[in-house]
Amino acid sequence: MDQQAIENFREYLRIPSVHPDINYEPCVVFLQKQAKSLGLPCAVHYCHPKNPIVIISWIGKEPTAPSILLNSHMDVVPVFEDKWKYKPFDAHIDEHGNIYARGSQDMKCVGIQYLEAVRRFKAENVVLKRTLHISFVPDEEVGGILGMQDFVKTDQFRNLNVGFALDEGIASVGDVMRVFYGERTIWQFKLHCPGQTGHGALLLDNTAGEKVRYLMDKFSDFRAGEKKRLESDPKLTIGDVTTVNVTMLRGGVQPNVIPEEFVVGIDSRIAVTTNLNEWESMINRWCKEAGKDIWVEYIRKNPCIPVTKIDDTNNAYWNAFQAAFEDLGLKMKTEIFPAGTDSRFLRELGIPAIGFSPINNTPILLHDHDEFLNSAMFLRGIEIYCKLLTKVANV
Repeated sequence: MDQQAIENFREYLRIPSVHPDINYEPCVVFLQKQAKSLGLPCAVHYCHPKNPIVIISWIGKEPTAPSILLNSHMDVVPVFEDKWKYKPFDAHIDEHGNIYARGSQDMKCVGIQYLEAVRRFKAENVVLKRTLHISFVPDEEVGGILGMQDFVKTDQFRNLNVGFALDEGIASVGDVMRVFYGERTIWQFKLHCPGQTGHGALLLDNTAGEKVRYLMDKFSDFRAGEKKRLESDPKLTIGDVTTVNVTMLRGGVQPNVIPEEFVVGIDSRIAVTTNLNEWESMINRWCKEAGKDIWVEYIRKNPCIPVTKIDDTNNAYWNAFQAAFEDLGLKMKTEIFPAGTDSRFLRELGIPAIGFSPINNTPILLHDHDEFLNSAMFLRGIEIYCKLLTKVANV
């Protein structure tokens, strides 16, 4: 059974479901084959053409009880193949048992581990109390707009009757497993800085460059303050602070012409403790101070979504999750996820969701060259999910 699980994982990894212009059909065919091998129904929904949402369901003893959603995404980020030791879609296994492939950590491993945990349950004639819905969604790596964001608005999703969800996490370089109960708020925007144009030999007033300098200083100083706060407090993680980074600069026609506009792109991930109204007021104040006619174009301006509660009060799913860790003798660190996942769309509906990938003692290589997962770690993850699902699905 272990070898079958590894081969299923490698087969899935060999499907190049990579942005841009993904063809998800091979993923759908593969997942339908997996569902058939498990004797489970498989539904395929489309909120948008060419962006399938695959749901494999295992009905529990109490099918009317709120179900457990096990979510993963099919898409992976682009690769720079010349930087890889092995071809990124060959799923090569080296002499140490490391499986090299894009998606090995983020997050095709988790989707297969869900399925293989169910395979083990069925082999042992175990039936859980609550239904498990295993979802494979598109578009997560580019925002989830054509995937989970719209799927949660459909009758097909509401009919799943989800009471609790698991989604992706991040590997840990040490022995402590990372468990995520919330996410920072993503705001991405462009600062449009118009100004007086003219000859590059002059010292004109109200230039776009002067406005950009002021704003760059403000955002850079804020960034440095948050970095210092993170580095000075060992209890904090990157998810506890607000990050801002300049990601784009555009403007100018030639070296001796003062441009009529510069545009600065900013990516900000806002800590859950930050008041968004105050954050926006600060941005607007800096723009006003920098000079006249500056305006902000928002590319993404997500709302603040409440985190999943992880106290012990009236929180049966979280208590069950913790109990599984205790039974397995695993260490955990609860964190705010530093980036974005599909969990935010579930939490926005009030569905408690936990981000977790059972990977420790492993370099963090999501989106990086030579992404790999050790086969023993992959198999250990299946065992962990068997214990976790036994606990949470029997709540």
